[in-house]
Amino acid sequence: MTSKPDADARLLDAHDLALQALREITPATTIGPAAGYLVEDDGSVSLRFENRLPGYPGWYWTVTVARVDDEDPTVLEVELLPGDGALLAPEWVPWVERLAEYRSHQAELAEQAAAAVGAEDASDAPEEDSELDEGDLDDDDDLDEDDDHEADILHAGDLDGVDIDELDEAADDDSDDDSDEDIDADEVDEEE
Repeated sequence: MTSKPDADARLLDAHDLALQALREITPATTIGPAAGYLVEDDGSVSLRFENRLPGYPGWYWTVTVARVDDEDPTVLEVELLPGDGALLAPEWVPWVERLAEYRSHQAELAEQAAAAVGAEDASDAPEEDSELDEGDLDDDDDLDEDDDHEADILHAGDLDGVDIDELDEAADDDSDDDSDEDIDADEVDEEE
């Protein structure tokens, strides 16, 4: 059985070096306070910091530092590692219970929306004595002014500005002409 070496005090005090290395890969707002350390088998020390990244609860920023001979500490590795239980799924909740929670939440949201609409309707309701002036109507309310101009709007099925309805009418006209020619040819054959 091998024992781990004692932690080097200079490595345990290398928090400033570890924070500097962390700030190179992540914003300072995602780094929390120091959360302990772990002495590795080779004598290096992994300093841990709480993680503030959303979506990673129970994970820690880990900076592994080491010293060679009597030199200053240096950074070996910087990573985000899961803590105990961080990778475990939450306790299973039966579907029926989850569905009941969802439905009750939806009912609460619907009540809040109805209350908000009721409050808006009460504040927007006109007074009984108020009358609309002619100036209260928008220009858009009078639609009869531009009846002679058709809007250049593509309708469903139009392709590159070609109105398919016009093509259908043109095709119907051509088929009517063809059928007239067929009748004339049939009449000529019968007369002979």
